[in-house]
Amino acid sequence: MLSRVANSVYWMNRYIERAENVARFIDVNINLTLDLGDTMKEQWGPLVDTTGDRAPFEKKYGKPTRESVWDFLTFDLDNPNSIVSCLRSARENARSIREIIPAEMWEELNKAYLTVRGTDVATAVDHPHGFLGQVKVSSQLMLGMTDSAMSRGEAWHFAQLGRLLERADKTSRILDVKYFILLPSTAEVGTPLDLIQWSALLKSASAFQMYHRSRGRISPSRVADFLILDREFARAMHFCLIHAEESLHAITGSPRGAGTTPAEQQLSLLGSQFDFAYIQDIIEEGLHEFVDRFQTRLNHVDDAVYQTFFAARPIDVQSQGQIQSQ
Repeated sequence: MLSRVANSVYWMNRYIERAENVARFIDVNINLTLDLGDTMKEQWGPLVDTTGDRAPFEKKYGKPTRESVWDFLTFDLDNPNSIVSCLRSARENARSIREIIPAEMWEELNKAYLTVRGTDVATAVDHPHGFLGQVKVSSQLMLGMTDSAMSRGEAWHFAQLGRLLERADKTSRILDVKYFILLPSTAEVGTPLDLIQWSALLKSASAFQMYHRSRGRISPSRVADFLILDREFARAMHFCLIHAEESLHAITGSPRGAGTTPAEQQLSLLGSQFDFAYIQDIIEEGLHEFVDRFQTRLNHVDDAVYQTFFAARPIDVQSQGQIQSQ
């Protein structure tokens, strides 16, 4: 597969997943704002912090408000991580590889972008759950089309790799939302308010029912354990790393644990840290600190994927001369 094609498949899926997860961030914050009223009125600014876009936001909007944060994260074309920008970028990547992806996927992606682009902002603000729900449903439809209509070749594995790395990153950021947005004071740990917030956090990751089936009652350590270390739940960070590594090795053809490329080495190193991790140790060192380090290491994995598969390499002049002389 051409590196250009692989790059487009990889980033198309990352952008689709990113749009869905930004919708999840906003949705959980709106739900809690409605449930908790005035206690949440000043909590829109930290939502921008979880996406890492505080500086460009303040440059354009100044002080964060519900309206400005909503606009920045949904319809702002100048913000590359807004929902509309992510769908636009995914669509542009898909346009160049229409012969690789299912026709139905292109049609759904095109429809999703045009729907979001043509949505009246005032209507979306007045009915946020309908708008955000449609973004999430569109992403899930495209995931289903990828799984049901694509051969399990290199293109499918690059799609999986991109989607799973993005999902792992965003699940870690959803956990960060708990500490930057949903927990105004450590004095509230263990209170009914704390349990309401953890329940909302699980719902934002579509994890509420699966959590109760495997973990029972809600407690902060159990929720963190489920979303970080669970090997079976599809949005858990560890699950994402395991299956991203499987797709990476399917692409390179090397068995797990025997990779020689920078991408394989970086992802294997990160995954091994989860293989032997315990939630008690993570909480003792600080959940935010753990998430912050994870996001940094995940950036190293993404850089290694780029260098391994997508980066342009200089032509070996000596080899080229030998070929021409033959």
